[in-house]
Amino acid sequence: MWEPICLTLAATAGNNIGKVLQKKGTVILPPLSLKLKVVKAYAFNKAWIIGFLMDIFGALLMLRALSLAPVSVIQPVSGCGLAILCIFSHFYLKEVMNAIDWVGIVLAGVGTIGVGVGGEEQKASSIDIFHLPWLVVIIAILFVLLNTWLRICKRQRREQELMQSDVVEEIIFGLESGILFGMASVISKMGFVFLEQGFSQMLVPVCLLISICCSGTGFVYQTRGLKHGRAIVVSTCAAVASIVTGVLAGMFALGEQLPSAPAARLLLLLGWVFIIFGVILLVSSRRLIQHLPRPLRRLVRSSTERSNNLRRSSSLRTRESNPSAVIQATTLNHLLTTTTAKEKA
Repeated sequence: MWEPICLTLAATAGNNIGKVLQKKGTVILPPLSLKLKVVKAYAFNKAWIIGFLMDIFGALLMLRALSLAPVSVIQPVSGCGLAILCIFSHFYLKEVMNAIDWVGIVLAGVGTIGVGVGGEEQKASSIDIFHLPWLVVIIAILFVLLNTWLRICKRQRREQELMQSDVVEEIIFGLESGILFGMASVISKMGFVFLEQGFSQMLVPVCLLISICCSGTGFVYQTRGLKHGRAIVVSTCAAVASIVTGVLAGMFALGEQLPSAPAARLLLLLGWVFIIFGVILLVSSRRLIQHLPRPLRRLVRSSTERSNNLRRSSSLRTRESNPSAVIQATTLNHLLTTTTAKEKA
């Protein structure tokens, strides 16, 4: 079980870090198009090309991990990608992290260990064909309810002449994107299980194609949520919904079961909970600081400011010796979700 878990960690690290490197590369690049000059500019940009290759390599590693382990193990562990990204941003992009960020990273790490130990006794997946139509119907009904709720919220906002999106709209967009991301992993795993059960090999590329469509649609929903709402709400809901959907759909459609041993089952459940809470803390740490008691808030902010000053002074010395060595990022969400003026043009 540890092999697919390590593959998942490497895959999610490649996906997340690759996107950051691509974002860093696009700062000095024109909007992507099929023009020869633009294609050459992207191809010869070191940061962008390394990020692109890491992203692709991460996707391949994720497929390999899904072929070896249940989705109920792989999908929660993939949520640790945010913890890996935070560590990368802290040491490479000089991103300042507070105490809550480190607590979230520790929880995600402990949760991964719990999933690895508890998932050792899980049985191989076995698809029940009669469950698949029910899964499609359940997902369809869920999206109809969410979109109906979204339209009602938008209508009420227009009637009240409010320009800013409501928190319910942000939650809905996050849930929809997270459900699609989780279903993408389940459908990819489904192709490998079909192959193990003796079905036609053509089902594997078909399932992978459907999985890509689900991921693409999920990114569309997430982008819509990030465009009109707050990244903290959308990202948190998407991460949690992705994990929960992967676990529940894997158990319902792929026949994945909890370990029979009570200790292994407890470790697996605690691992899921720790990873989910770790992800929530990492996404919402800056907001949570505002709700801490005043003494704790001052302590966290003072330690963060000291760390920021140290980072800033070392960054200034680094830029004097190599002007292109580091690009400062104000926040992780800002780095991942905002677009430059060039991209809007």
